[in-house]
Amino acid sequence: MTSDDAPVRTRTASGHLAAVGVAAPGLRLAVADVNASWGRGGGRGQVAACRSDEDALTLAWAAADRALTAGGLAPGSVDGLWWGCTRPPFAEGPSWTHLAAVLRLGPTTDGSLVAGSTHAGIEALLAAADAVASGRVTRALVVVSDALLPATGTSHEVAAGAGAAALVLTAEEGPARLEAVSTGWLPVLDRYRGDHEDETRDAYDGRLFREEVFLPLLGRVGRALPAPSDGDPATRWSLPDPDGRLAGALARALGAQDVASTPSRAELGDAGAAATLVGAAAALDAPGPVHLLAYGGGRATGVRIRVEAPVPGAARVAQDLHRGVPASHAQVLRARRVLAPTGESVEMAVPPGSAMFVRGNSEVLGLLGARCVDCGTVNTPPSIHPTCVACGHDKFDVVPLPTTGTVQTFVINRTMPAPFEAPLPLVVVDLEDGSRIMLQGAGDGDGLQIGDRVELVLRRYTVERGVPVYGWKVDVGADGEVLA
Repeated sequence: MTSDDAPVRTRTASGHLAAVGVAAPGLRLAVADVNASWGRGGGRGQVAACRSDEDALTLAWAAADRALTAGGLAPGSVDGLWWGCTRPPFAEGPSWTHLAAVLRLGPTTDGSLVAGSTHAGIEALLAAADAVASGRVTRALVVVSDALLPATGTSHEVAAGAGAAALVLTAEEGPARLEAVSTGWLPVLDRYRGDHEDETRDAYDGRLFREEVFLPLLGRVGRALPAPSDGDPATRWSLPDPDGRLAGALARALGAQDVASTPSRAELGDAGAAATLVGAAAALDAPGPVHLLAYGGGRATGVRIRVEAPVPGAARVAQDLHRGVPASHAQVLRARRVLAPTGESVEMAVPPGSAMFVRGNSEVLGLLGARCVDCGTVNTPPSIHPTCVACGHDKFDVVPLPTTGTVQTFVINRTMPAPFEAPLPLVVVDLEDGSRIMLQGAGDGDGLQIGDRVELVLRRYTVERGVPVYGWKVDVGADGEVLA
């Protein structure tokens, strides 16, 4: 059976969209720079890449936090979390629970992690929609993120990007709703990563993949979605684009006039499992039908969304995607740990699986403090303060700390051993609730001043013994600015 005669299934879908958010990593790599490194000339466009302290988890947190904020939703109002990611931070381990902890979701939150291919994002969306429709959960947070690590020197390196998107789904009436789903598949090998491999390989034969898999299969799935109703505005499409050209060819095959995913593809490159929802996010700001197509691992899925009114968060999508700074090929390779220094390095004295992490990880990831019942002083972190630092009493209420505050003082370390990167700011922040905390800075500290308004952001501190270690940093101008 070929993709020309592969059957496609179409079914109705349900669920309303209450909010949307997106996130992009901090670096932008010019395609021409990559080509120059390998002795090839030319090349247009750019791809997004993570800084050394960013990855799929930090991007997922940022997108989800923006969606919840846009919808005016408290984390406790969410009882389901579905996360789609080609390569989660733990190949086998607590990826989902880490994301739930940093989002401060409740201990009975339902959901799952979907991984294994770039189709994972759309699978997470549909799994959450089914859970909402069945009554299993009342409000689901769908997060899709990826930070692809392409094989160096391949065509994939000038296409692979990174990004994240989040949607809040509910059974209640909302500004947009899911209407239909179409699916089809073929057992073909395209991009893949084998055991003990860090980098993802590209399709073996790009032309074969284009002509006999991608275009025919996605064309059939796209055409199986319901046609526009009379009086509808033109359908907006979010199309996968693994190499920068396939989306254009697919649009012509489908007769798609409005490809809403073009701006995000130009900004980020191929965001993997996140590409489809990132590409559709801005289109949720205006009424009309929106069609999403996703592909990965031989599977293709189309989703039709009906937008009745602007979805909260959609209006600021462009702003949140355009937040990166230019970086050289060498800088990106260092950030990806493909280019690593040799010689002496400093390791953590405490293994990530030790008792300290088991007992303290929840308060570190959840950014929790202990408020003294007697005097109201917030002690941070709770686990190392058996008694209040202000009055000496030992009765506390655990409280979430605010993520904004003011710089009380700081120091910038100009010389640091690997794996730390200099300059490294250490910043003392007075948070909005009166508590005080000292954290690393997420930027280089250039222009930082006492009294600056700053926010706390989730970052990856290090990779220790193959395990990523996360915590909060002070955003002191990773993009050259601090908060006004």
